[in-house]
Amino acid sequence: MNLDELYKDTILFHGRNTENKREVSPCDVKKRGVNHSCGDEITISLRVRDGVIDDIAFLGDGCMISMASTSIMIDLVKGKPVEEAKELVDIFIRMIKRDVTEEEIQKLGDGLVFQNIQNMPARVKCATLAWHTLEEII
Repeated sequence: MNLDELYKDTILFHGRNTENKREVSPCDVKKRGVNHSCGDEITISLRVRDGVIDDIAFLGDGCMISMASTSIMIDLVKGKPVEEAKELVDIFIRMIKRDVTEEEIQKLGDGLVFQNIQNMPARVKCATLAWHTLEEII
């Protein structure tokens, strides 16, 4: 399987995944994120227990890239200490700016499929919406 196929398959799988599309209840915080460029809109809700992201989910609508990136992010940070989640958000955002090592990229799991999203400038905000929203939360 080549990188283009992996990218498409991963985006389609996570973009259609509804497992993370719900509201966390009870939650400690909710934050709305909007991409005014194309209309993507999400609200992330999360619960932290003993410094660990106990539960995280989202509600909202948007393009396939935005929904996939949000789902991937949730799968990646759920169950992780808040400090580790902050590191992953930082790595993802720096990856988009091409300021990251290969070792760091490997920490992103399926998120690495967005490694070349900067080649599609109109899609960068779609891919980073959830990550910036989580960054504001934590």
